[in-house]
Amino acid sequence: MNNQTAAELQAQFRRLYGGTPRIFRAPGRVNLIGEHTDYNDGFVLPAAIDFYVWVAIAPHTDRKLRLHSINFCESTEVDLRNEPRRRIHWSDYIQGVAVALQNRGRILHGSDLLISGDVPIGSGLSSSAAIEVAAALALSQDSGFTLDRIELAKLCCQVENEFVGARVGIMDQFISCYGKAGYAVVLDCRVLEYRLLPLPKDVSLVICDTMVKHEVARSGYNTRRAECEEGVRMLVHSLPQMRALRDVSLGDLQIHAQDLPEKIYRRCRHVVSENERVTGAASALLDADLLAFGGLMGDSHDSLRDDYEVSCAELDLMVELAVKQEGVYGARMTGGGFGGCTINLVETDAVSGFRQAVARGYEQATGLAPQIFVSAAADGATEVQT
Repeated sequence: MNNQTAAELQAQFRRLYGGTPRIFRAPGRVNLIGEHTDYNDGFVLPAAIDFYVWVAIAPHTDRKLRLHSINFCESTEVDLRNEPRRRIHWSDYIQGVAVALQNRGRILHGSDLLISGDVPIGSGLSSSAAIEVAAALALSQDSGFTLDRIELAKLCCQVENEFVGARVGIMDQFISCYGKAGYAVVLDCRVLEYRLLPLPKDVSLVICDTMVKHEVARSGYNTRRAECEEGVRMLVHSLPQMRALRDVSLGDLQIHAQDLPEKIYRRCRHVVSENERVTGAASALLDADLLAFGGLMGDSHDSLRDDYEVSCAELDLMVELAVKQEGVYGARMTGGGFGGCTINLVETDAVSGFRQAVARGYEQATGLAPQIFVSAAADGATEVQT
């Protein structure tokens, strides 16, 4: 949505509520490498993408949030004076943000909100973090206070964990806050230190949506996190200095493999090896060694498929089709898994042929017509001037 359509959103707001709103947006994300490591205090390497959730907002006099979603063609209300209750509804993300802000002593007045987004829902591109961050930015600014970006990311991650019920790490909310156009971000999820890594200008991020949807809170995501925590509880007897799988080397893990059930060992092996791959991938990107980077992407997908078991037949097929195409450096599933998208690093001149060949092969094999997006690395959440 460009500034022209931001103005259109403002016009829709006037027709619905009257008055002139402020407009905020937050991007979705694609993770180049580093999957299921953030909630293990590990390393990730995402980029914000040029797909956003937009929130138009203006104050009103009572203590209610009046919400309308353009995507769902639905209106609802949240009374800020009532006991919060999760409804398994798109409004939970906004209500959860409001609850978290009030629990931190922030006073919210009533607001009218119009929400629109083009981040594909249920595709592993973090539409949930985008709506949380956009809503938190909008609600705080509309009520006259400012959150620093670290506090904003932490608050939105808390909402996802405690109100929505998905035990995600902080990667999605962090990159939605801190994304920068033209750059990926390597993030240490324990201390929230990060570096910007420039992406080559002649390479495109191509996202292939399998059209197999997932719902993170109801998938195996929470189970995988519990399995990692079980591995930590078992390993800490032999490695008392460890706090998380981030603190374990592959050598240590192999030495103590007999202390773990086979499935728990494989879950831990993915996380520990994935942290090493992120470190290697960051170095490869700094050296502009895209062949090495792409090789690590392939290793990551294999580990997610075999050790972490969060891939699916459609994701595997999409990767297999991608790596056969000219101009492809690497391909892997991205996001929580069990459906969703792959991320592909493709020479920009080869993107058109890549899209045609992969779409044709995937539809012939599955009967599903995939959506294939090309996105630049984008800036993080901001207020939009119209």
